[in-house]
Amino acid sequence: MAVAVTTKTAWKLQEITAHSSNVSSLVLGKSSGRLLATGGDDCRVNIWSVNKPNCIMSLTGHTTPIESLQINTNEELIVAGSQSGSIRVWDLEAAKILRTLLGHKANICSLDFHPFGSFVASGSLDTNIKLWDVRRKGCVFRYKGHTEAVRCLRFSPDGKWLASAADDHTVKLWDLAAGKIVFEFTGHTGPVNVVEFHPNEYLLASGSSDRTVRFWDLEKFQVVSCIEEEATPVRCVLFNPDGCCLYSGFQDSLRVYGWEPERCFDVVLVNWGKVADLSICNNQLIGVSFAQSTVSSFVVDLSRVTKSGSIPHGLIRDDEPLVPPTPTGSSLRRIYDRPSTSCSKPQSRVKHNSESERRSPSSEDDRDEKESKAEIQNPEDYKEIFQPKNSICRTPPRNNEPFPAPPEDEPVTAKEAAKSSQAADVQTPLPKQELPDPIQRPPIASSTPLTRTEPSVIPAARNEPIGLKASDFLPNSVDSAVAINDLSVVVDLLNIVNQKASLWKLDLCTIVLPQIEKLLQSKYESYVQTGCTSLKLILQRFLPLITDILAAPPSVGVDITREERLHKCKLCYKQLKNISNIVKNKSGLSGRHGSAFRELHLLMAVLE
Repeated sequence: MAVAVTTKTAWKLQEITAHSSNVSSLVLGKSSGRLLATGGDDCRVNIWSVNKPNCIMSLTGHTTPIESLQINTNEELIVAGSQSGSIRVWDLEAAKILRTLLGHKANICSLDFHPFGSFVASGSLDTNIKLWDVRRKGCVFRYKGHTEAVRCLRFSPDGKWLASAADDHTVKLWDLAAGKIVFEFTGHTGPVNVVEFHPNEYLLASGSSDRTVRFWDLEKFQVVSCIEEEATPVRCVLFNPDGCCLYSGFQDSLRVYGWEPERCFDVVLVNWGKVADLSICNNQLIGVSFAQSTVSSFVVDLSRVTKSGSIPHGLIRDDEPLVPPTPTGSSLRRIYDRPSTSCSKPQSRVKHNSESERRSPSSEDDRDEKESKAEIQNPEDYKEIFQPKNSICRTPPRNNEPFPAPPEDEPVTAKEAAKSSQAADVQTPLPKQELPDPIQRPPIASSTPLTRTEPSVIPAARNEPIGLKASDFLPNSVDSAVAINDLSVVVDLLNIVNQKASLWKLDLCTIVLPQIEKLLQSKYESYVQTGCTSLKLILQRFLPLITDILAAPPSVGVDITREERLHKCKLCYKQLKNISNIVKNKSGLSGRHGSAFRELHLLMAVLE
């Protein structure tokens, strides 16, 4: 029996085109859960607000693709590591480059900010781990021991230890003050992708390509439990803020684990592909993934997920009140001591380092930092998110409400509805059309029937506006935008269309291509980026069709439909020929959009 309910456990929040070329890395801010940073093969770092379509800020300066990103606890600083081994730190509130750190000889694979002091740790393909003092622009210490690439770094909550995970199948624990290894955890049979400290206890979790999650006791230095799944490699892990359970991100699924004893409490199917990072905000878990130039964000409602502390003795009964979750093993293990001051001991080791490890400011570094820029793309969002330090604290930021779940398109089964009733008390079953939206407005105690109104904002998870087909009115909208003779309007419209490739039609190409020609020659970086993205979609979707139709022999008799299609193809071909000259001239550019134009030049080779 099908029962109509409106609450979802997981849903897709948004999909954006994040870069003009492939996305190579991304990270979520852990304090607000709303800040997203993406790094691309275009050597840029773009800053976004989750569930908003426009880039807030674009950071330049790197000359090779971005391999790793990290945002500090206060979400005021961001660090990016590149393929060449260089590291750059930006101040997001001041919108400027803060430091350039050089010393690694290969790709930067992992980064992390110290929770208290002004330190950054970096792990590289060169197998080295370096600790940097951001204030003094110097390498404080180098930790050697791994034999392959260091894939993940995490500071302990008290700031005294550093955990590292590597492709050599090991997890190592380092003492920052002593500058030496504390213990090496072995047991994984594949590369270790992620490592995470428990927020309160002396406990460490690691996830590997061997499809296992292992929990390590940091007092006894032994494995607590090992959970193996017949799934895909573990891509990211995150403890619940109260420490009651561990969330583990797999291909298209989220799993919830306890460790004493080892148990899987819940499995949530999420169509996020290869999830890259997780964050928690407002009792919602945010997951992000990327494919080519697109970044997708997903939401899991944690109030509907079974957690460790929620079911101590089996399933919840409807007549029993929920009890607050108790952190697992809190009576078994030590708790971290969080100092009120920053960790200063590592600084004393600077004098023991060689000159090659100790980098003082130089004219080369100063020039390099002058070439690094923070371009604010969206001033309104920038001012909303990055408030001046003397103003009201922005963590959590204003308007920090939970993300609303999209309306249900299909009725769910009675079994799923039963699970829903455990998380939300639904007293009276209502027809689907009359169900109030529990997130958009509070429940109303009334004897009058409730009527469902259409949402004022169409959720990003929907493919089309409710009751409308975008493809029906899109050409007219583009005609109107072009008639206004304002490229900013065209850019806004294309940014929307670029998010859904199926909206592109041959009619739309004939209208848009002359505008794309203008965008590619614009002095505004964001206009060029939008033009490149749109042109790439057109070339991939329509260029083979256009060349095939133009090469086909003439038909016998009169075929009006074919003649119209042939006319549109000739028009598009002529416009693409004009654009190909611009692309060819700009393909020699270095940095910025040079790689994007070179990719377009290859796609347009058939026109030459």
